[in-house]
Amino acid sequence: MSSPLTVLRTLGNHSFAEIGVPSAVAVSEERGLVGVGGDLGYPQWSGCGIDVNRWWPYPVGIYGTDDLRCRWLVESSWPVHCLAFHPTLPVVAIGTGSYDGGCFFEGELLLLDLRSGRSTSVIRGAREVLHVAWQTQHALRVVVAPPDDSDSEAGEAHTHGFEAVIERSDWSDVAQGSVQQEELSGRWIEFEQLSKDEATRQGVESLAVLAREPRWEPRRQVWDVHGLRDGRVLACLDGVMAETWLPDGRLEWRVPDREGGRQLVVRAGELDAWVNVERRRVRWVGGEAVAEPPLVARVSLTDGKVLGSLPVGFSAALTARDDGWLVLRPTRGWRAPGPAALVSPAGVTPEAYVSLGGFDLFNHPFPIRHSRQLLVLQGEKREPGRNKWVVAVDPAGPDAEPVVRRLFSLDWDTEQARHLFGGPGIEVGTGEGRDLVHAGSVHSGAGLLPGNAFVVRRSLEDGAARWVFTADFAATALDGDEDTVYVAFTSGELVALRASDGTVLWRQRLDVGGRPVVPLSLTLVCPGRLLIGTVDGRILDCSVTGSADR
Repeated sequence: MSSPLTVLRTLGNHSFAEIGVPSAVAVSEERGLVGVGGDLGYPQWSGCGIDVNRWWPYPVGIYGTDDLRCRWLVESSWPVHCLAFHPTLPVVAIGTGSYDGGCFFEGELLLLDLRSGRSTSVIRGAREVLHVAWQTQHALRVVVAPPDDSDSEAGEAHTHGFEAVIERSDWSDVAQGSVQQEELSGRWIEFEQLSKDEATRQGVESLAVLAREPRWEPRRQVWDVHGLRDGRVLACLDGVMAETWLPDGRLEWRVPDREGGRQLVVRAGELDAWVNVERRRVRWVGGEAVAEPPLVARVSLTDGKVLGSLPVGFSAALTARDDGWLVLRPTRGWRAPGPAALVSPAGVTPEAYVSLGGFDLFNHPFPIRHSRQLLVLQGEKREPGRNKWVVAVDPAGPDAEPVVRRLFSLDWDTEQARHLFGGPGIEVGTGEGRDLVHAGSVHSGAGLLPGNAFVVRRSLEDGAARWVFTADFAATALDGDEDTVYVAFTSGELVALRASDGTVLWRQRLDVGGRPVVPLSLTLVCPGRLLIGTVDGRILDCSVTGSADR
């Protein structure tokens, strides 16, 4: 049976695409293989925090040095520091870990079987592994961080480690958790660990040589993607403010940025677009923390030139209306936020300001497409995350001043006293009988529990739920039309729902070249064609069959 979704072409595809930003590289010339540890990052920015329960951001890829094809891809819970191919056996030792920020150095020693592609965590308990090297076919030298920083000399816990040699008669047959903590005791030595930036720089240099591409650069996290009327594709992603791809698949232009764009709003006429650029990272200059000022840039869609920016002075989450009105909501200031800015369709400066209360990246994200209203979430004044309502912002009320109208509670089943988080959505329907279809999740202190993610269709009149679809993983993106709603999830699955009643039409896990990918953004360009931005930085141009008439 043919799949309902077919990837027609992949934009932004390049060598080692699966691993994101490299953190460690090892080459086995005898086997013709290269192992790469990477970092895909977390699906969060200051305006949106997707639930990361069961999220694995640190992949390890094994590639052929001749064709650079990905042979195996496994996941790690911690950043990858080092890899070492066994001298004779089809085994790769992988050291991972990090400091938890308070006390413990956690991680694991993974053994990857090159025959099966399976990995095994062999240390009993969590322990950060800083270095691995094979001394003989039976002996593996490791440097591990101390279990915690409580018993170490002042400052030495972060600059030293225990050097130990682990011996096994057959490293291809080591059971999970069979390496005892006592085997990791050894000489306390100074060990200089590379900074994250330096590890990335060295990794990029190594992969550029292997790929025979001097200008090779990593890609990850396509946060927004749009199809333009002339056939071009517009996207923003980590490290790129914006880029466009031509209909023949060639890159037209790209605007690099230290952090990258997170939201796109194409303006009328498709001559330019607003790009909401992330500004969270801090650089240390002369012992002082320096952050770049907030930026919502107006970018020419002809050549990528930055034409100007909105002078709002705060980091914001954008919400757009079909006619081009924008509301820019401050993302900082939980209980004492500044007012949100309203920008007209042709405006280049705010027209007015309106108070919407506090915002945080988990409670309040509510990007609604195809909407005739500016819809946002608003909670209590003192506790903005509690008792959230869907509200509509009218830029010009009866007195020509902005008006905020409460529509209905975010929770359609108020008897359960649940705490809901917002999510992406669309408006559907015609005339006065329009509805809202949106995703979200039920908050739990234990993380996202099975069945606690949802997609719901609701009346825009009173918020009544017409149908509810539940899922085990958080939704990353949603789009659709009057017939079909497409929802992407952190599990890597894309689900098509009948818009009228929520029936599952089909569901499919995404992959490229046989390797799984996770969708982060999507847009329905026209019936039967989807653009999907992935966590690993690629853009999938897809055809879909099996609409609501199936």
